[in-house]
Amino acid sequence: MKRSAISMLLTGLLLVGLLAEGCASTPTPGTKSGEPSGGTTVTDALGRTLDFATPPQRIVVGGRNSLMVVEALYLFPEAKERIAGTGGGKQNPAAFIGLIDPTFGTKAELDADAGAEQIASLHPDAVVMKSLNAETTGKGLEALGIPVVYVDLETPEQFTRDVATLGQLLGNPKRAQEILSFYQAKLQAIDKGLQGVMDSARPRALVMQYSEKGGEIALSVPSAARLQTLMVELAGGVAIWKEAAQGAGSITVNLEQIAAWDPDTILIVSYTADSREIVDKLEADSRWQALKAAQEGHIYGFPGDIFSWDQPDPRWILGLTWIAAQMHPARFPELDMLEETAEFFERMYGMDRASFEANILPRIHGDLQ
Repeated sequence: MKRSAISMLLTGLLLVGLLAEGCASTPTPGTKSGEPSGGTTVTDALGRTLDFATPPQRIVVGGRNSLMVVEALYLFPEAKERIAGTGGGKQNPAAFIGLIDPTFGTKAELDADAGAEQIASLHPDAVVMKSLNAETTGKGLEALGIPVVYVDLETPEQFTRDVATLGQLLGNPKRAQEILSFYQAKLQAIDKGLQGVMDSARPRALVMQYSEKGGEIALSVPSAARLQTLMVELAGGVAIWKEAAQGAGSITVNLEQIAAWDPDTILIVSYTADSREIVDKLEADSRWQALKAAQEGHIYGFPGDIFSWDQPDPRWILGLTWIAAQMHPARFPELDMLEETAEFFERMYGMDRASFEANILPRIHGDLQ
C-alpha cells in the first residue's frame, strides 16, 4: 500500500528529532561525557556549530520575518527571562506574546529593517534570526563578533530541527522533545484519519489569499514551495495550483484562472479581515456562484486568532488539522477544533482555559468548525 505523505513525514521527523536529541547531549569539546561543563553547543539551520561557554542570557531576535522566530522561542519558558529585544513589523509579536509574558512590553523593539549596529546596541550574547537574513544583517553581526543562530521554520521538517536547535540554545532539550512529541502526536492523528483515502477521493483544493485596498481586490496563491501548499497535500488534498506556481513567491491570479481550475475546495486566507466575511461576500457574487466549490458549499475561511493559521509559526499544526477536517469531515467525526485550539495554547504556551477564553477565543475568526 502506498504510504501517505504524513507517514513519510513522520519517519523523517523522528529521525531528525533523534539526531537533534543526540546533538543536544553532546558534551562541550574538552570535557568528558557526563562531566558538567555549563557550556552549550548549537548546530543551526546552516549547519554551523556554535560553542557558548554558558547558555546565552541576552538573546535578541532580529531580521525579517521575526514573528515566527519569537513565537517559536516562547514555546520555551526560558524565553521570558532571556529575550532582550525583538523585531517589529506588520505582524508585531507583542499582540500575542504580551498575553503570556507581562514583561514583554519592557523589552526593546527593533525597527522592522534594523541593521547590525542597532541590534548590536542591545549587547546580545546571541542573535536568533531566519537564515534568509544571513547575507545581509547576519553577516554584519558576525563581523562585529556577535554569535548568530540561524533558523528556517518554514516546513514541518525545518520546524522539528529548529525547535531542537532552540532547545540546545536555551539549555532545555527536554522541553524541545516535549514540543516535538506534541506535534508528532497531532500528525499521527491526522495520518490515522486519512489512512485508506484513495487518490480519487482527494479534493482538488485551492488556497487563495484575498486582500482589498482602496476598493481594489487582489487574489494570489502561494508558491509550490510554501507551507500552505504542503499543508494541503499533507491534509489529503491536491494542490491544483502547484504546477503554475513554481517561482519563489506568491503569484497573482484572477477569477478566470480560478474558474479554469474549478477546485472542489477553496480555502480563503486574509491577514487583514475576517476570512468568513470574505467567504460570505464571494458566495453572494453571481460570478463565484458558477464555481463547483461555491455550488457545493466548499468555500471556507481559513481560521486564525491574533495571527492566521496558514503561516509557518507554531500555529501551523492547527491549520493542518483544520484543513484535513474540512476536506475529509467523515474521517474526523469527533474532532473539536475549539478543544484542539485550547489544548494547543495550554500545552505550547502555558495558557490556562480562563485566559484562553478571555484573550484568544474572542479573536478566533474564519470557519473554525
